[in-house]
Amino acid sequence: MDYRKLNKATRKDHFPLPFIDQMLAGKPFYCFLDVYLGYNQIAIAPEDQSKTTFTCPYGTFAFRRMPFGLCNAPTTFQRCMTAIFSDLNEDCLEIFLDDFITFRGRF
Repeated sequence: MDYRKLNKATRKDHFPLPFIDQMLAGKPFYCFLDVYLGYNQIAIAPEDQSKTTFTCPYGTFAFRRMPFGLCNAPTTFQRCMTAIFSDLNEDCLEIFLDDFITFRGRF
């Protein structure tokens, strides 16, 4: 699916993304957890689902959950995960796009 026209017409979400090197500075032990399917857990507003319509040999379909390829998908996911894990953020967990970074503090 090609979302270039939709992405061009979309108002961009300017949620600030962290810098990975700053997040890991001073943390001697950390582990990356890839949550690449997390994007597919975020619902698209019913009035916007038609914008993701695609056609295949089996018919015409529209996404109900956020697919990869939409320009605001990374920032939307970052905002959601930051809000959900706000009590753990910067204490033992960092969130960078579709990666969770768990770490242990200094000894």
